[in-house]
Amino acid sequence: MRILITGAGGQVGRELLDAFADSPTPHEVVGLTRDQLDVVDQPAVRAAFADARPEVVVHSAAWTAVDLCEQDPQRAEAVNASGTRHVAHAAADVGARVVYLSTDYVFDGTKATPYLEDDATNPLSVYGRTKLAGERAMGPDDAIVRTSWVSGRHGANMVKTILRLAAEHPRLGFVHDQHGNPTFADDLAAAIVQLVEGEHTGTFHVTNQGTTTWFGVAQAVLEAAGDDPSRVDAITTAEMPRPAPRPANSVLENRALAEAGLAPLDDFRVPLQRLVDALTRA
Repeated sequence: MRILITGAGGQVGRELLDAFADSPTPHEVVGLTRDQLDVVDQPAVRAAFADARPEVVVHSAAWTAVDLCEQDPQRAEAVNASGTRHVAHAAADVGARVVYLSTDYVFDGTKATPYLEDDATNPLSVYGRTKLAGERAMGPDDAIVRTSWVSGRHGANMVKTILRLAAEHPRLGFVHDQHGNPTFADDLAAAIVQLVEGEHTGTFHVTNQGTTTWFGVAQAVLEAAGDDPSRVDAITTAEMPRPAPRPANSVLENRALAEAGLAPLDDFRVPLQRLVDALTRA
């Protein structure tokens, strides 16, 4: 297939380039970073798609700084909502289907059980609202991939933050009242390749298995690094106010993935150990 990846310089985008390269099926892949293609620029998007003539567009470009989105809703709207509409329209012009990377933030987190793909959305934050607007730009032949709590080798993420804080402070405090599925960019990218190659459409929740809290993630990171997890203290969300509200429950059940016959991603502790080993040996 001819595949175009937006946001190819980002945390997931860079893993997507590697994952398609590692696929047994050969593909012609064009990866465009933000410097090469700003999705806010509609004429540039149309021109890039007309030049590449992709059959599939994996749209991973987004502004994912949740708190900054809250403080600058116009930019969040321009990138995550309008930018995604630009991608969807340009893809339609060249007959390409889109695989759109979305987020757990489209839910309000009040459900007592894991969220299913067809549960009602109700985002609490600017980030969540603008990503949901992107979902609504997708057509019946496209795919939406919702994920959560992503970390990886590239870019800024929570695993890197925890390791840095652990090196700087004797004790760490992380919230214990937000629940979710930590997901790792390389595993996520490999799953997206399967969805692309299988020509799957619809909405999919794709996360690593295992539910925990940010307190639990911090403990797991320290344990993976051979450090003492008891250095982490449990605090409440109220004790650490942030500009953007966080869903208390971000747990995503991967039902559609299973129904498509695709294997679940590993328990999050497996890629977490792999990532910590890579970061601490660098």
